[in-house]
Amino acid sequence: MPEASVRQRDLLRVQDLHAWYGESHVLHGMSFTVGEGEVVTLLGRNGVGKTTTLKAIMGILPQRRGSVAFEGRELVGLASNRIARSGIAYCPEERGIFSSLSVEENLLLPPQVRPGGMSVEEVYALFPNLAERKRGQGTKLSGGEQQMLAIGRILRTGARLLLLDEPTEGLAPVIVQQIGAVIGALKQKGFTILLVEQNFRFAATVADRHYVVEHGQVIDEIANDRLDENIGKLHEYLGV
Repeated sequence: MPEASVRQRDLLRVQDLHAWYGESHVLHGMSFTVGEGEVVTLLGRNGVGKTTTLKAIMGILPQRRGSVAFEGRELVGLASNRIARSGIAYCPEERGIFSSLSVEENLLLPPQVRPGGMSVEEVYALFPNLAERKRGQGTKLSGGEQQMLAIGRILRTGARLLLLDEPTEGLAPVIVQQIGAVIGALKQKGFTILLVEQNFRFAATVADRHYVVEHGQVIDEIANDRLDENIGKLHEYLGV
């Protein structure tokens, strides 16, 4: 584990986190940190607990134990709406775009939980495609544009930590590049991002560090600048 002095202070600290779906024990002691201003990925095959980790952090899974500390404040035991108000926003893989609402109405839907959220104009500057289609139906957007809308929506909330679940899944390579550029721009603006990805080639273009997840726990940590020397091990972990 890199020393704390090497990077910014830990904004998120997850320690010995366990979570269940009913009687199914999915997380088996997840432990990792995300430094302020970092982009960090959770890498792993399907079904290893990456998405469950994000849901457990947000309190969407009530059956959990362990510690999730954000800005030094313990979140386990808090309801998901209180966790959101603390400054964390979750962008799920399924995006959750409302078909009955226009693009702009979808964008305006979440409340601001803290000061400092982006204005609608700032979101449109980041995603010009959305500005062009703001009066259109949200579900009439392409898959890439729906992903942009889902990310744009949480940027308005004032959250400092963004949890992005598979933002490039199923998207064309040119759109994946655009999403990568946006993540880079958000990092420049001071956002901290925890990213769930299977595509480590994409993750390598945006992240500072990677945690490899297997069987509901972190089994390795790889700094992005040491990815090349660990590529064989990573292929073995991910089965690619």
